[in-house]
Amino acid sequence: MSKVAAIIGGGVIGGGWAARFLLNGWDVRVFDPDPQAERKIGEVLANARHALPGLSDVALPEEGRLSFHGSIAEAVEGAAWIQESVPERLDLKHKTFAEIQAACGADAFIGSSTSGFKPSELQEGATNPGQIFVAHPFNPVYLLPLIEIVATPETPTERLEELRALLVGLGLYPLMVRKEIDAHIADRFLEAVWREALWLVKDGVATTEEIDNAIRYGFGIRWAQMGLFETYRVAGGEAGMKHFMAQFGPALKWPWTKLMDVPEFTDELVDLIAGQSDEQSGAYSIRQLERIRDDNLVAMMRALKAQDWGAGALLNAHDATLRAGTDLDGRAVDGLAPGAVVTLRRAVPPDWADYNGHMNEARYLDAFCAATDRFMELVGCDSDYIAAGMSYFTAETHIRHLGEVHLGQKIEVRTQMLLGEGKKLHLYHEMRAGEDLVATGEHFLLHVDLSTRRPCDPGPEVVTGLALVAAAQSDLTWPEGAGRAIRRPG
Repeated sequence: MSKVAAIIGGGVIGGGWAARFLLNGWDVRVFDPDPQAERKIGEVLANARHALPGLSDVALPEEGRLSFHGSIAEAVEGAAWIQESVPERLDLKHKTFAEIQAACGADAFIGSSTSGFKPSELQEGATNPGQIFVAHPFNPVYLLPLIEIVATPETPTERLEELRALLVGLGLYPLMVRKEIDAHIADRFLEAVWREALWLVKDGVATTEEIDNAIRYGFGIRWAQMGLFETYRVAGGEAGMKHFMAQFGPALKWPWTKLMDVPEFTDELVDLIAGQSDEQSGAYSIRQLERIRDDNLVAMMRALKAQDWGAGALLNAHDATLRAGTDLDGRAVDGLAPGAVVTLRRAVPPDWADYNGHMNEARYLDAFCAATDRFMELVGCDSDYIAAGMSYFTAETHIRHLGEVHLGQKIEVRTQMLLGEGKKLHLYHEMRAGEDLVATGEHFLLHVDLSTRRPCDPGPEVVTGLALVAAAQSDLTWPEGAGRAIRRPG
């Protein structure tokens, strides 16, 4: 399958789709009659380039090629995935699908970003109905992983599996909706909260800011990592969900909400809400708010990565996919090229930058620790080996800061083993940004029996791995700068 995506409609959602594909190595072809489309997508891409690499602990693929086209037919030519993101008018979507199908390949996927229409409605009058399905994303598409996939029986099961795998390869989470329903799944929840919020403002119970605070300081944080049912399962304590439902079930009969009763959108209500919202957020431009939002999302999801939970587990799985088949994958027994080994390749995320806009000095240690972990894995000291009771402990560390590394910049670490005999492991890392040597890290480690917490000789698999590295690096000279703080073996 060609890695070419066509984006039909380049607004906020279409631009987000373009960024998600482009930054994952796909070529992207855009059609949008708006004369400002190129500028608008360029601004979305600037934010995506700033934010998306920060979610990953592996460098993203080389960015694909972005092009703009004067017709739908020209844009969809050769595309494997076509994403329709035109305004929510069914007649316009039907016209758009007709133009797409007249020019695209029969095996191309045609997803719609619609938040409300059902796939059976989208497929009406189509020449190949099963080719069209709902692929409803959440803004910003380049950061949030959820994509609601809704199809009809017209779409073969094997095609659904193909599109699911394609989206997973982009770091997304395709939620395969079992039955088509108006507004799918997630927007039905959002609509319920939105209706209730409108009444709370109209009735003078709360302002827009107070409602936002109730969400972001309370249940919103819980929902972000555990969802609805699991949150309530925990609330039930040791007795579980049955206890929770028995305790709070009667409240469902109380007149707490007005979910089916919507306040009329009078000029007065619109002015009231718009005025409060402007007062709440008007100090920032939309582009500034997007950047703040993106940095907050990256920070939260990176925190979840450390726990391998929720969206964080999804990101860890995508990192593993990005590593697969690269020089950051595999073991020494699989074969090594001569020279220092690549042990880290990634972009500098927002939470690694300091007040000067460059990488905080503590993050150099983070990067070198990750490089050491990768080297340990390379020689056989992986998670299974550690779980069996042996590992390496760091005894000494020395870092030299030789140049600046800025937010978003791609760094690479190559590692030379200076000593790998018996209990001792002496590593020398060089960090480069492009061709520039920006830091070195020297680490002395001891192999330890975790049951006694005392040094011991490594197991045979690690001994073999160390010997293979030593052979591959036998022609390397002693690096300049090494041995200043950690004594050179001799």
